[in-house]
Amino acid sequence: QVQLVESGGRVVQAGDSLRLSCATSRRTFSSCAMAWFRQAPGKEREFVAGITWNGGNTYYADSVKGRFTISRDNAKNTIYLQMNSLKPEDTAVYSCAVRRGGGGWPGRVDYWGQGTQVTVSS
Repeated sequence: QVQLVESGGRVVQAGDSLRLSCATSRRTFSSCAMAWFRQAPGKEREFVAGITWNGGNTYYADSVKGRFTISRDNAKNTIYLQMNSLKPEDTAVYSCAVRRGGGGWPGRVDYWGQGTQVTVSS
C-alpha cells in the first residue's frame, strides 16, 4: 500500500503564491514518477504538473505553465508544487499521484493521494 500525504492547501487571494507538498515513503519515492492533478467543482480531474523519478524532466499543463513549478526533494521523499500568480480558476482539490516506473506526464496513475483544497478568491 502506497501512502501519499498532501498538505498546504488553503484559501488565498488572487495573485498570491502557495506551495503544496506531497510526502511518501522512501521506497515509493525513489522509483516512481509523480504528479499533481486537480479537480474543480463540476469538472473532471485534470493533469497539472508531473516530474520523472529522477527529477530530470518536468511537464506542465498549458494553463499553469510559467506560474507553477513542480520539484522533488529526495532527502525528504517529498514533491512540491509551487504555485504563483494564482487565479480564481485555479480553485480545486489538488491531488498527488504516483506511477511506478518511468515515462512522462500525463500518463497512467497507480496511486492517488486524498487531496488538499486550494481556494483562490478574487
